[in-house]
Amino acid sequence: MQAGSFIAVAFEVTLLVGALAVLLVAVVANRNRAVWGPVVGLAFATSAVVGLWQWLEVESTGGGLFFSTQDLAFVRSPMVVLDGFSALAAMILGTVGFVAFLGSWDLQAKLGKRAAEFSSLMLLGVAGLHMMTATPNLVVIFIGLETASISFYVLAGFTRRVKGSNESALKYFLLGSLASALFLYGVALTFAATGSLTIYGANSIRNFFSTELVSQPGILLAGLALMLVGLLFKVSAAPFHQWAPDVYQGAPSGAVGLMAAGVKVAGFAALGRIFIGGMISQIDTWAPILAVVAVISMVAGTVMALVQDDIKRMLAYSGVAHAGYLLTALVAGPAGLEAMWFYLATYAFMIVGAFTVVSVIAGPGAASAPIASFKGLASRNPEMAWLMTVLMLGMSGMPFFAGFVGKVLAFVAVNDAGYLWLVIVGTLTTVIGLAFYLRIVATMFSKDDDGRDRIEVSMNARFAVIISAGVTFVFGVVPWPLLDVVRNAFPF
Repeated sequence: MQAGSFIAVAFEVTLLVGALAVLLVAVVANRNRAVWGPVVGLAFATSAVVGLWQWLEVESTGGGLFFSTQDLAFVRSPMVVLDGFSALAAMILGTVGFVAFLGSWDLQAKLGKRAAEFSSLMLLGVAGLHMMTATPNLVVIFIGLETASISFYVLAGFTRRVKGSNESALKYFLLGSLASALFLYGVALTFAATGSLTIYGANSIRNFFSTELVSQPGILLAGLALMLVGLLFKVSAAPFHQWAPDVYQGAPSGAVGLMAAGVKVAGFAALGRIFIGGMISQIDTWAPILAVVAVISMVAGTVMALVQDDIKRMLAYSGVAHAGYLLTALVAGPAGLEAMWFYLATYAFMIVGAFTVVSVIAGPGAASAPIASFKGLASRNPEMAWLMTVLMLGMSGMPFFAGFVGKVLAFVAVNDAGYLWLVIVGTLTTVIGLAFYLRIVATMFSKDDDGRDRIEVSMNARFAVIISAGVTFVFGVVPWPLLDVVRNAFPF
């Protein structure tokens, strides 16, 4: 393999080598976590550095929204591509994976000898997620999707002695397999109608739309619809979100953060690559459909989150609403990509940090986390209470926090595209959503009548929450460094 070709797959190779190394070192070291644990952290940290390397390479070539395989001479395979999407996803997934690993440290202590397998699956899952973002080929997107999905199915049921964990894993597996089958069937129908599996480049679906008269529009539309449904399921957009609350509640909190963050990053990257990269000429057809899904997601997610008594279910429905805000950015077309990537980068840290706090308060393997369990947290551990407050305010979209910047960018882009009504709905749901986020904050700072003991937090979990809250606050006050990174990858 040429050195130039290696850079495009360096992220996946790093994580795959790390996953194998963890298992080998764990066996040699008699599963001593102090020995193999640093290997996992090093693998995630190295993958984030690889993402930076890829971004610098993209920037040095002048950047690019979507490179075809011919645009970068050193990438020889039509199955892989190095562009702004893959480079940004690598930086985000590598860093978020590292933070999620720190946040799952308490869970791994509970897992004992099985902890090495847990960490190895985390590495494999993130490798699969990035594979979805680094290819213009629909089959490779599916392979990455399945690599990540199978890893997360196992992670969801890893605390097998907890009934809720087993149920969540089974439900995630059954419904996730259905979504994957729908996506694959959509790929087959799209290939039957266009004769291509490549999204853009030579002999691609994008070229088909620009040069060919669609002789079988029914088959093509069915294929695109099935692919869309499959990906919307993965990112938990309504009405394909029914699996999320039960899975988030039953799965161990140490695993849910990575599942919630990583799948959204990869899923929306794939949606952007397929619909903006391959079908931008048909934006007047698919944008209104995504706009309707965005509205349903924002409304359903917000309304259902209001009535939850379990914080894990509340965060699941909150994730449905956030999927709607991300779809809002996607509706704007290329102009919305800046907002989408800023939102993805910051939301990923917020949700990982939030589930780390949940893991600390309710227990790393608990199948439920009642909101009442957060009562009096400000007196039991003031630091965790304030950090969780930052995360909740960020997710709510309050000014001076990253969530606010992401939503403003998305609303401005979609308004310029002519969807003022979508901005109005998004603004209303954001205001209503303040209620359930502030409910968490109010509960934490209320008096604990039960006089429960102070909560002790491990150094790794504390570090994970500090990083997440720091990203939420810093990029809310000073968003320009992150925006510059995005803009340099996608110059317009």
